[in-house]
Amino acid sequence: MIELTPVLDDKGDKPLYIQLANYIKQEILSGRIKREEKLPSKRNLSQYLGLSLNTIQSAYDQLSAEGYVDSRPRKGLFVAAIEEDINSNRYYPQISEAKFEQLKANVKIDFNSGKVDLEHFPFPIWRKLTMQSLYADQSEVFNNGDPQGELLLREQIATQLFASRGVRCNPDQIIIGAGTQVLMCLLALIIGKDKFYALENPGFHRTRTVLQDLGVETIAIPLDENGIYVKGLKNSGAHVVYVTPSHQFPFGMVMPISRRMELLKWAEDYKGYIIEDDYDGEYRYKGQPIPSLQGLDTRGNVVYLGTFSKSLIPSIRISYMVLPATLLTKYQEHFTIYKQTVSRLHQNTLYHFMKDGHWQSHLNKMRTLYRKKHAILMSSIKKDFGDKVNVIGENSGLHIVLELKNNMQENELINSALKVGVKVYPLSMYYHNSQECMGSKVILGFGGLSESQIEKGIRLLKQAWEL
Repeated sequence: MIELTPVLDDKGDKPLYIQLANYIKQEILSGRIKREEKLPSKRNLSQYLGLSLNTIQSAYDQLSAEGYVDSRPRKGLFVAAIEEDINSNRYYPQISEAKFEQLKANVKIDFNSGKVDLEHFPFPIWRKLTMQSLYADQSEVFNNGDPQGELLLREQIATQLFASRGVRCNPDQIIIGAGTQVLMCLLALIIGKDKFYALENPGFHRTRTVLQDLGVETIAIPLDENGIYVKGLKNSGAHVVYVTPSHQFPFGMVMPISRRMELLKWAEDYKGYIIEDDYDGEYRYKGQPIPSLQGLDTRGNVVYLGTFSKSLIPSIRISYMVLPATLLTKYQEHFTIYKQTVSRLHQNTLYHFMKDGHWQSHLNKMRTLYRKKHAILMSSIKKDFGDKVNVIGENSGLHIVLELKNNMQENELINSALKVGVKVYPLSMYYHNSQECMGSKVILGFGGLSESQIEKGIRLLKQAWEL
């Protein structure tokens, strides 16, 4: 149990619960209480500190309201994860709030892995097709649609998935949803919240958060150079595993065919399900594309997740999942009561965008553009950093992990970068326990930056990190 030894003044101006909340807050900010650590139960802390349960409850409520802790059903209270976009100075306890806001305002280059290139998005075409969708049938588009999503769009997705990723499905297997997190919520209900879910470690933190918020038991499985460690998965007792095989997030390795077959064999032997999140499989810079796990699956054990956030625009919030027969039957029997979460107008616009060939043209253009940006990033790193860094995951996707050889800690790297107007992002947040993140590593996303911004950003980082 975390040891809490606050010095509280029952005759002070501030109520005891505020004093206790402030003490715990400072322990979190200083790093003495780590992210994802569990706080003592109210009863245990009440007995230990000699305070009333109401005082402890009020202090915990205050911490929760300020976003420092998260409550998990039947598990307790845990220190909250750092927000990906670092919107507050909680990550920089040594910097005052005013100074932090000033630094944020002075950011010139933002290496955010969630951003894409908007300058080359075909806005005139999208606007035209939106108006076409709006006026084609004014009365119908404003009614509730199919809970699985618009059939015409699902037909287009099924066709494109087979052609580009080798996914074998019919439109009836596809469910459209407003982002991967929404679909993960629904999927956990379909598969069952009583199952053990194995997750890559490090891995996509938003999926982990969704499952934990639902009260699902999650198990961290380490990685090797080929992706998730299957022997560890076999020993975990998990019934479901979530993986990003085409571009592991965040390390970027591509799971080879041998490991994919090993993973499929696990699902067959253990009667388990594999959730394959192919969040940016369209962008690969070296080697030939490897077939999706779903396309290799002959037993109906793979759920395929895809999204238009990276290949189109994030704000459109259109993602989809492909269910195998057993889960599709369960969905149709129990879960069609959940209404569709994506605007029918956006779905119809995307349908026309794909049907008329604009989607493939846009994708081809963006592949060329991102390949060029990737080359600029790699050449800039080589020119300015030389052998003082290692690049991890450089063969695909819209981000890399940069490992420095200057012995600076993660928070020092991020803090120094911010002081010269550059935002880089922590790797530690993607681990189940941030203390597992060893070395000097940060994440650099380049999709939303211009070529000149990439070059300038690397030069500024060289200055900030004194390389």
